Parts: sequence; C-alpha cells; structure tokens
Amino acid sequence: MNDRIKVSMVSTDTNIGGAGKCVLMLAGGLDTEKFDVTVILPPKSDLMPELERLGVKTVEADGIADKSYDPAAVRSLRAVFAETSPDIVHAHASFSARIAAKREGIPVVFTRHSAFPPSKIMTIPPIKNILGALNEHYADGIIAVAEAAKQNLVDTGVHPDKIRVILNGTAGYRKYSGGERLSARERYGIPEGNRVVSIVGRVEDYKGQEYFIDAADIVLGSLENVTFMVVGTGSFLEKYKEKARALGRGCDIIFTGFTDDIEGIANITDIIVNESVGTETTSLALLEAMSVGVPVVASDYGGNTKVVRDGVNGIIVAQRDPEATAKAILRLLSDGELYAGMSLAAERIFRGEYTSERMVRETGEYYLEVLRGKEGRAK
Repeated sequence: MNDRIKVSMVSTDTNIGGAGKCVLMLAGGLDTEKFDVTVILPPKSDLMPELERLGVKTVEADGIADKSYDPAAVRSLRAVFAETSPDIVHAHASFSARIAAKREGIPVVFTRHSAFPPSKIMTIPPIKNILGALNEHYADGIIAVAEAAKQNLVDTGVHPDKIRVILNGTAGYRKYSGGERLSARERYGIPEGNRVVSIVGRVEDYKGQEYFIDAADIVLGSLENVTFMVVGTGSFLEKYKEKARALGRGCDIIFTGFTDDIEGIANITDIIVNESVGTETTSLALLEAMSVGVPVVASDYGGNTKVVRDGVNGIIVAQRDPEATAKAILRLLSDGELYAGMSLAAERIFRGEYTSERMVRETGEYYLEVLRGKEGRAK
C-alpha cells in the first residue's frame, strides 16, 4: 500500500441531496496526509464543480447516473478501478460499484443513507437470508448513518457486527447579524414581526409536506403573525402549491423552489419541521438548523427520534398527524422560556454530536479498520 491510502468514492447522484452533501464533506474533509481521494461520478453531476472547488479529483463513469445497479455500470466502474488502482472503494447508493470492486479484488465499504419500512417478505427467510448474504458478500464494511438505517439492514438479514453506525454530520452555519437576518427576511418577503416555520427537503410525498401545509392551516387559524416556508423542489411541488391555494393560504405559505440559500433560511427560521414518513435517517436539514439554535418539531419516523430529544431540543410528533404538529408549533411559539431552552439545547447537541469533523474522523478510522481486517485475513 502507498504512504497515502487511495480512496475511490462512488456516487450515482446527478443532483446534490443529503447523500451528496455527505460525499462533499468526506471527500473535502479527509486528512490529505493520510488519504488520496478520488470521487467517481456520472457525467454532468452537480457534485462535479463543488468537488473541483474543494480540490478533490473526479472521474466520470458512464451508466451509473441515479441508479444502483446496471451491468454496463459494473463494466464501466471496473475499467475505472483497473486504471486508478484504489486501495479501498466507498460506494454511496451504488451496488454496481460494490460488484465492480469485488471483482477487481478491492476492499469495499458502502453507506446506507436511508431508512425505509421493508416489505414483510424481505424480513423472513429465505428472502431475508438471500438479501443478507448479498449485502455481506459485496461489502467488507457497512456504514449506517443512523441506528434506524442499521436496523433496516439487520431486519433484512445483515449481521449487526458487520455494520458501523457513523452518524451524519455537517459543518453547520454561521449565525447572522441582525442586519443580515433582516436582509434575508426581505429577500423572501417575510412581513415584519412574523415568526417563520420552515420545512426543508425534496418535495415528495414521503417527506410529508402535505401534513406541514395542513398544520400551517391549523396554526394560522389561531395566530396570524406566522409565515410558513416550504423549501426545496420535487415532483409534488405544484400539487402542494395548489393545496395551499385551495386552503386560502397561498400568501401565508412561501414555496421557494430550489435554492442554495439554506444558510440564510436557517438563520430566519424560528422552528424547523420534519414531517417525513419514509427514508429519514439523520436529517442534514435539521442538523443545519440546529447549528444556529433552531428548535425542531419532527415526526417519529426513522432517525428523527435520535436527532430530537423530545422536550429538550424539540418536540416529537406522530407521523401523518398535522394536528399534533400544529399543537407543537403553537406550544413553542407561545412559550418563550421553553423556546429559549430548546434553542440553546439544539445548538449544544449539534456541537457535541453532529459536526462534520466527527463524521469525517470516524469514517477515516473505519477505512483503516477495514483494511487492517482484510490484511489480517489474507495472512
């Protein structure tokens, strides 16, 4: 092995979501004295210019865009691995990369970024055994970004000892000055004196924005000086805009569409909401808001119950229950002492547990552990 460990990360993403942000933080944050990182991407991925800005080497591979498995992608990735000779491959949502690495004799780690309710057939033999055997054969190590993601894997046949939980982390945001916050509020047309409640993420049915809109309608029936923000884009955006208009809340609920101004939005948000009913592990949107002291209202799905200590840095509510969400929002907006305590706790918990530095350090240590294990078994 060279003095520096050659790491090839493989991302299939053409846009930048939560997994893509993790790739950016890892690739840009690993110690360059120990690791030589290359990121393999589909052509025209939005990650490409961001990685180049960080000084990270990139390689394009055909056939991998936005899909986990494709025989052509396996061939393409094998060719890239043969040319670049990595010491370890780290696959993000790419089963093709795991197969290619295995066939080239390269140790491979993959990260499970999501959590989903597996169908019953996936959790009972023989399907459970087959899935578990496949996942274990095509991975020398498995990273789960939350306990919920680990449980998903265990439920579908992976032995717990094969999985390392490394919680998502993020760099966090700078707190704005009063003038900067005022300017950001003006950008989005927030009326003077209004509190802001936001939901940030892909606008899809599993992210629960429809329940957020219903909760907004309930809150606005009691309080007038609140603005709600739906931040992000997705296939349900127009449907949810129409829902807000049908409720007569078109002026009270702002739909930003795609924006890269998440730091600005976090700094003008008083309460961050997560209404996920699928896939959520460790929400980066929640962590980013917590980094500037924003309390959370979140559904009890997946990793939300780990990120949010109910009654400490936020309030956990039942999934698909807009009345419970509205009640939690009203409670925080009406109790200044409770709000202040949760705001301080949100920032404290972020700084103590969810920084990108911690995530990057633990991932690098895991690479070394996997490589030592491979070397030990080879002797």
